[in-house]
Amino acid sequence: MADTIHWADVIAEDVLKKNGKHLVATGITPSGNIHIGNMREVVTADAVYRALVDKGANADFIYIADNYDPLRKVYPFLPESYVEHVGKPISEIPCPCGNCANYAEHFLKPFLEALRRLGINPKVYRADEMYKTGKYTEAIKTALVKRDAIAKILEEVSGKTVASDWSPFNPRCDQCGRITTTKVTGFDLEAETVDYVCACEHSGTVPMAGGGKLTWRVDWPARWSVLGVTVEPFGKDHASRGGSYDTGKRIVKEIFGHEPPYPIVYEWIMLGKQGAMSSSTGVVVSISDMLKIVPPEVLRYLIIRTKPEKHIQFDPGQPLLSLVDEYERLRTQFRENDPSLGTFQGRVYELSRATGVCQSEIPFKQMVTIYQVARGDFDQVLKIVKRSGFSTEDKKCIKELADNVSKWLKLYAPPFAKFKVKEKVPVQAATLSELQRAFLSAFAALIESRDEISGEEYHMLVYSAKDEGSELNRRIAEKLNAHAPQVDPRELFKAIYISLLGQSSGPKAGWFLSSFEKEFLVERFEEASNYSPEINV
Repeated sequence: MADTIHWADVIAEDVLKKNGKHLVATGITPSGNIHIGNMREVVTADAVYRALVDKGANADFIYIADNYDPLRKVYPFLPESYVEHVGKPISEIPCPCGNCANYAEHFLKPFLEALRRLGINPKVYRADEMYKTGKYTEAIKTALVKRDAIAKILEEVSGKTVASDWSPFNPRCDQCGRITTTKVTGFDLEAETVDYVCACEHSGTVPMAGGGKLTWRVDWPARWSVLGVTVEPFGKDHASRGGSYDTGKRIVKEIFGHEPPYPIVYEWIMLGKQGAMSSSTGVVVSISDMLKIVPPEVLRYLIIRTKPEKHIQFDPGQPLLSLVDEYERLRTQFRENDPSLGTFQGRVYELSRATGVCQSEIPFKQMVTIYQVARGDFDQVLKIVKRSGFSTEDKKCIKELADNVSKWLKLYAPPFAKFKVKEKVPVQAATLSELQRAFLSAFAALIESRDEISGEEYHMLVYSAKDEGSELNRRIAEKLNAHAPQVDPRELFKAIYISLLGQSSGPKAGWFLSSFEKEFLVERFEEASNYSPEINV
């Protein structure tokens, strides 16, 4: 049976069974390009936050940048020189391009800008600032004092043995700067300091405020307690049996005295045939790059239409056009109050909308045609847009869509989606049959006799050629000096594409033809109908 209530509303209703203020949290480590696989987490969180607000809940939405996590290895996109920084917090490592405050900001800045473009506006926390300003200090004290109890939980839940020298806190070495090579040797609760020894043979004392961080399986539940998190989406890797959520929900209750957040487990986004996206392997399409190719609301729709527990297959090539088509049909149904639009699909559209972002009325596929007919000239794009019956008042919005299409054509469009209008009648016109030539000449005369013709009218005109008694059929008959010729519209469309592109197929004919000035079509079709290689040498 089809769903009638959107998954975000179902989750919101469950969450609201507990009274009080709600805090939806999401967190991602900016250790590499933050990709559209990561986007599933923030869009999921945003959808649930919106659903809570729509139901009148007292709710907030935050994003935590885990920028105090260590650099795990030299990723494929990094130079080998970064080997000296492995183990250091990524907020303390130089920026790869030299233009940002640190390594983490290099990846965080474009991600936060992408969130803004997606209409997602959480309050942003940076983990390094939270540690350095003492937000975690009380949690660190508690964790250090209750080290044995935490170790017992970790062993009971994960089934793994905890080393005798394990500590829930990882000090940052004053000498080498790493947090992955230190061991706690003591601590002073009153002075709020931790003693350590490092593998680099340095030993010292660091403050709890900023002198290191809690290990991940303790940091996560500590965060829930410190911030008061009540809802959080996370990937299926954290939800595995004995995984970090299983240990975290016991640690937060038994050690920090706080209830664990409502869990929203999501599946991966698979990139074409390459599999699950991962910053560390380089199998990614960054959100920032994708927003250069597709409107923000379409990326939201990619996530919103699918339940979190189901994986999403994403391919920025030809399948992207189908995704955009699907969203645009839904948008049209919603705006026209189409009675066939069910409550569920209507809600999908509402939650997909990127508030504060312009949305062009021009279909993406049609802009693919317009842009190529205009040869990328934006002034020509505007003329064609106007001729196609769309408003040109919001030039900024049209420019954004044209730029999306330009990047898509360059990076992801399959060969058959690309075309180039020939400046002269292409030599392939020599292959046109007598019927095709008669059609082009008759079609040119018919176009010339009409006022402006819409894309749909062009399409219907060509199809009318098969109907005995139609004006176009009659004109073709006159050219052939025959009575009611048998016409296959497919051969006529082929003639159109050959005369304009030098190939037997092309974009949707109605949109395609309506992109040209009528005078150009009349001249080109007449020339093509009379084309001879000898004459046109």
